Amino acid sequence: MEARRLFRLDNEVLAFRFTATVSDRAGAAPRERLTDPGRLALWLHAAGLGVPGVSPAELQDALALREAIYRAGLAVAAARHPDPVDAAALNAAATAGRPCPGLRDGLAVWRLGSEDPVADALAVLAADAVRALGGPDRSRVKACEGPDCAGLFLDTSRGANRRWCSMNTCGNRVKKARLADR
Repeated sequence: MEARRLFRLDNEVLAFRFTATVSDRAGAAPRERLTDPGRLALWLHAAGLGVPGVSPAELQDALALREAIYRAGLAVAAARHPDPVDAAALNAAATAGRPCPGLRDGLAVWRLGSEDPVADALAVLAADAVRALGGPDRSRVKACEGPDCAGLFLDTSRGANRRWCSMNTCGNRVKKARLADR
């Protein structure tokens, strides 16, 4: 199965792309896309963090990390500090692995160790979240205003007035609905 059809991969922040593995979060029926270890392995591969396999326990660790990233992101988007429990989860995951940055074919990549590659991949995601949520651009973290979405994104627009996680998805839906209402 092709990862591009299963997952949204258009967010510039890797950690926020990970939180988008649950779609329609603000709707009546959020949709979980990481339904089994194989799906997590597929997402990690699509994100450039390929692992040889994922156990059910590693899937649960990943889901817990994803939700801690999401809750912390919502707090930062609302100009609040993340809950200390979520911050501790991010810090623990960020230091649990031993990923190493590297260059391959002129591009930056993450090299995951052979002993615990899933922990290494989760460390990359947690460190990316820490950078986005606690770095100099934290005031630009926002939650999408699209109907049912609430996805996290980093507003890189000049006026810091972006409202949707993606113009191609949520922005288009809102504009089409406005046209239909006219």
